[in-house]
Amino acid sequence: MHITGTTRLFFCIADPIDQVRAPEVFNSIFARHGIDAAMVPLRVPAARLEATLRALLESPTVGGVSLSIPHKAAATAIVDRPSAAARAANAVNAVRRNAAGEFEGELFDGLGFMRSLDRAGIAYAGRRVLVIGAGGAASAVTTALAASGVGEIALFDPDREKARQLAALLRRDFGIAASDAPSNDPAGFDVIVNASPLGLKSTDPLPVDVARIADHAALCDILMKNQPTPLLRAARSRGLVAEPGFDMLILQTPLYLDFFGYPELAESVRAEDSYLRALLVPQALRAETASDLPG
Repeated sequence: MHITGTTRLFFCIADPIDQVRAPEVFNSIFARHGIDAAMVPLRVPAARLEATLRALLESPTVGGVSLSIPHKAAATAIVDRPSAAARAANAVNAVRRNAAGEFEGELFDGLGFMRSLDRAGIAYAGRRVLVIGAGGAASAVTTALAASGVGEIALFDPDREKARQLAALLRRDFGIAASDAPSNDPAGFDVIVNASPLGLKSTDPLPVDVARIADHAALCDILMKNQPTPLLRAARSRGLVAEPGFDMLILQTPLYLDFFGYPELAESVRAEDSYLRALLVPQALRAETASDLPG
């Protein structure tokens, strides 16, 4: 990577930061296509999010910011123009400054997640879905699921109030059967989604009891660090369909590129993204994940 005074910079902001994969993806794309741009990971504590966003986006050198844990929900109160998807989920994962100086916020996680289900052949229409977590990632996933015709959504989070609030939002905005689950028991659900940080640390407990998952059910663990996670391994050892979060990131990357002003580059990535899967997916998973399915 050759950075000069003309390089257009993008930032990926999170706290912690070591689990993020977006900089690898974007820098690989920029290098492959000879684009004078780079994405830099930046650890920013929650208390400094607004000040950091405003400082970065004041610079004409900075083309935009990608947001990860735990900033997606907080960013909705900072941006001036959140998209419809961002408003629905109360979460933002991309911010740019427009010509008028306003901050525009977008949310691509939900669409990336739905496209990853389609690529993996996981049925969701009319199905019962259990989502572990009620933060920004869970908001994006559940609003996209609700808009795509699932039958029921149950949310489990140790913070019951967060789960109640998200369930209420889903009922109000989508008219879907949504509830805060009293436990993380996956029995009776068709699709189980881990949208929590559980699995980032080797000492974390499993988000659900895999032995309780129905034989026909599918599991999605949207984490991209420490894959295959203990949850993914346990599910696959039972012969269940179990997918990591790599395609969720890969399939939303063209949306980011459009948003950041690279429409032709976005089309190139839509047409060919196998090199991104080779970059992200660990060797142990490549032969058995949806990354080997045709795009």
